[in-house]
Amino acid sequence: MTANLLDAETHDDAGIDAVPEKFRDPQTGALRTDLLLKSYRALEQKLAGMVVLPGDDGDEDARLRFHRALGVPDSPDGYEITLGNPALSTDPDVNRRLHEAGFTPAQAQLVYDLACDHVVPQLHRMAGEYRLRGERDRLMQRYGSEARFAETARALEAWGRRNLPEPVFNALASSYEGIVALESMMQNGDPALTRGEGGGDPALNEDQLVGMMRDPRYWKKRDPEFLAKVTDGFKRLYPG
Repeated sequence: MTANLLDAETHDDAGIDAVPEKFRDPQTGALRTDLLLKSYRALEQKLAGMVVLPGDDGDEDARLRFHRALGVPDSPDGYEITLGNPALSTDPDVNRRLHEAGFTPAQAQLVYDLACDHVVPQLHRMAGEYRLRGERDRLMQRYGSEARFAETARALEAWGRRNLPEPVFNALASSYEGIVALESMMQNGDPALTRGEGGGDPALNEDQLVGMMRDPRYWKKRDPEFLAKVTDGFKRLYPG
């Protein structure tokens, strides 16, 4: 009987000793059950607010709960993308793949921002290079060989820089039609187009013609009527 009582007492003392000091009365050492209960409830609340990572068991509900906790919309249509370039548009298939990967709205926006900042400029550069190759091929067909074109190009550049305002020369030298017009002016002995000088129809002045050459109809679409209008405008502005 005594042994049993001693064993129980020893067991109780060991249990109390295992309880942290903050849960025991500093005077008597007795267990503060009110503090234990308060701590337990706080722990329950904390655990209830924690996000549980979905496992590999294919639990779709767990995955959805996890994505909602992160802020992922319920469907790809929930992404509100702001496009920083008119050449871009949102793509439903891209948004679907972003959604499947669990991208938040901010992360999805970043994907489009990166495309705007890095992909679009590269595409414009490639398109420009492709257009220049096409223009150069046309020039090779006109002049017959690289050597002949190089010789003509040196003469055109020397004449153009000497006689034309720099913006006009650069605009003409950037396209097949412009180079043909430049060659025609040089061969016809047109009067020098001195910088800041020149007469002609004020409705087709130099600034307007240069502006027309920046129009996509001139350098991109190669609209025949528009090209002819620019060429005729230079001829009327600086008659030979």
